[in-house]
Amino acid sequence: MPEKYIYDQLIDKIDFTKNDFTKREYEQCVFTNCNFSNLDLSGYKFTNCEFINCNLSLIKLEQTSLQDIKFNNCKMLGLQFDTCLQFGLSFSFEGCVLNHSSFFKTKLKKTVFRNSQLQETDFAECDLTGAVFDYCDLFRASFDNTTLEKADFRTAQNYSIDLEKNKAKKAKFSIDGVSGLLDKYDISIER
Repeated sequence: MPEKYIYDQLIDKIDFTKNDFTKREYEQCVFTNCNFSNLDLSGYKFTNCEFINCNLSLIKLEQTSLQDIKFNNCKMLGLQFDTCLQFGLSFSFEGCVLNHSSFFKTKLKKTVFRNSQLQETDFAECDLTGAVFDYCDLFRASFDNTTLEKADFRTAQNYSIDLEKNKAKKAKFSIDGVSGLLDKYDISIER
């Protein structure tokens, strides 16, 4: 009978598209240089784990539990985080490519996105209170009816946020990024 609980393991250089990745509960595990692309991880549970240099593109996350997860330098194209188990959902991203992903209606309070690409990512109806977008590319990311209160966009770039359709009280922006708050007016801003 296979072990259902994996604790404190280093899992390195495994291509799970060719090797079995059994549905288990993983706690304090570190996955490095692994390929999970296109896998169905629905119902899996990850707690206090770290993914480093992994390919997680197009994985299915239906009712997947992600609690205190760190993603570092991972390729994560087209992920539907809105289908994850919302209870305890918490993670951070550094150096990741999250283009075409969805966080629709997800609570992401104080989530840190650092040095990451979030192009064409859906943040509609999210709660991003206190979130940090540190040196992130938000080209064509969508913010609609999103709570951005106390969020930090000072070093983010390429965002377009309609302040009339989002709650942004006490959010932080740099003077260079102000044009991303005025896009809907189709005006020219020059130095």
